[in-house]
Order: sequence, then C-alpha cells, then structure tokens
Amino acid sequence: MNGFKLCAFADEAYPKFENQIKALNDNGIPLIELRGVDGKNFTQLSVSEMRDIRKRLDDSGISVWALGSPIGKIRITDEFKPHLDLFRHTLELADAAGAKNIRMFSFYSDNHEASRDEVLYRLSVLADEVRGTDITLCHENEKDIFGESAENCRIIHENIPSIKAVFDPANFVDCGEDTLKAWDTLSGFVKYMHIKDKIKDGEIVPAGEGDGNILKLISLFKQIGGQVLTLEPHLANFVGLANLEIRDVTQRKVRFTDTREAFDCAADALKALIKTL
Repeated sequence: MNGFKLCAFADEAYPKFENQIKALNDNGIPLIELRGVDGKNFTQLSVSEMRDIRKRLDDSGISVWALGSPIGKIRITDEFKPHLDLFRHTLELADAAGAKNIRMFSFYSDNHEASRDEVLYRLSVLADEVRGTDITLCHENEKDIFGESAENCRIIHENIPSIKAVFDPANFVDCGEDTLKAWDTLSGFVKYMHIKDKIKDGEIVPAGEGDGNILKLISLFKQIGGQVLTLEPHLANFVGLANLEIRDVTQRKVRFTDTREAFDCAADALKALIKTL
C-alpha cells in the first residue's frame, strides 16, 4: 500500500486466534506481530504449537513479521536468569514461527541513570544470544522503562548497534517527548514503526487524531526506505492488556468497547493517512 507493508497486533481484534486471522484478512493486512494467542501470551506456547500457528497463518496468506515479546518487561532489580531462559524459549518460538524480528524492552527502573550499566549489560547478553542468527532484536520505547526517552534509546542503540528500534509515537507522547525531535534522534536506528496515536495527557486515539505527528512520521519513515507499519490500536481494553502494563489500565479512557470495531477503525485511519502521501 503506497510503498508500505501493513502489520498488526491482531490480538487487539479478538483473543481467539482463528478470529484474529479473519480480522487481518478482512482488513487486507498480510503481516502479524504475534503476541496473544487464544487469550495467552505466545511465550506460553510450545514449539510444536507454534509450528501449528505458522501453518494456519501460511494457509491464510499471513506471515509473522515479529514476535511482540515481553522480554525486558521486568524490573532491573529482578533476577535475570529466569528471564534469559524465557528469551531462549522465545528464540525457539521465533524459529518455529519464521519470525525474523523480536520486539523487546529495556527494563523497568526507578532511577534510569543508576540502572544504565545493568540495562546495557543485560541487553548485551540478549544481543549475544542472537549473534550469528538471522534474528533482529527491536527495542520499543515505552514509559517507565530505561528507554522511555529518545536520549536513552540512543544510548542503547549506540552501545549495542545490533539492536534496532521500534519507533512508537504514542509512547513518546505519553512520556512528554516531541515525536519529531525523537525521530531526529533515532531515525538512523529504526527498523519499523508501531502505529498508535495519543492526545497529550489524554486518551489513545486513531492515527492522525492525536499529538504523535503520525502523518509526518510515516512520511519521514518512507523517505529512509522504511516499509513495515505495525498497527497497535489500544482503542479498546482487550484480553491480555493488563498483563502488558505495569500501570493500572482498568480506569483508562477508551473510545470503544467492541475490540473488533476498534481494530477496524484503527486500520481505516492508518490507510486513510497512507493514501494522502
């Protein structure tokens, strides 16, 4: 579509996997960033179960662009070994799924400056695990983790160049960052984008309706040869959302109660922006 390849977190449309496939096909989205499968995180799957997931996707004309993993979403003071074991299982699942990208984070901390060395150490260990493979680790900026600011993301990418960036405009808005300035800082590291938009100090909204500068950003992304845009609507409270956030999400303001309606609205909004480029 106008030079872009569309991807989505289809678990935001439905928890049931067969319905996720339908939502993707109905919206003409050929790629998935796999996260929730039948109401549970994909990391709970066995390798054989993931092979079955891949076959079902292949039969439906859909490919796994990335695994939307929870790696790096623990506190920096939490024990690392069990998390490393989870990461190694995630690598096995990526191979079974045919996924070449793994989305990950940079650990929750109360003092980012004090945790910097430990964050970089842990991320370097993860990066070493994929060295020599065709897997790319892609760090997503998010509030409350070390890489919540563009500057801290830059520190990660310059110190560990093999880790690329997933640029999420709404998450930068959530942290009070100017998304265009963040893009200037990070554009050289960006592998792909997450598409969700947010009003400053307000709700998450369809792409183009918030303060994320989505239209300008996808134009800039296209100029550097970027292609993949992953739709991450967050316009409704979906199954598994509470497990993805350290903050209480039960009271957040949302526009939709029907998750499929929210997913379709988000897809339509993104497509409308793309058509203007």
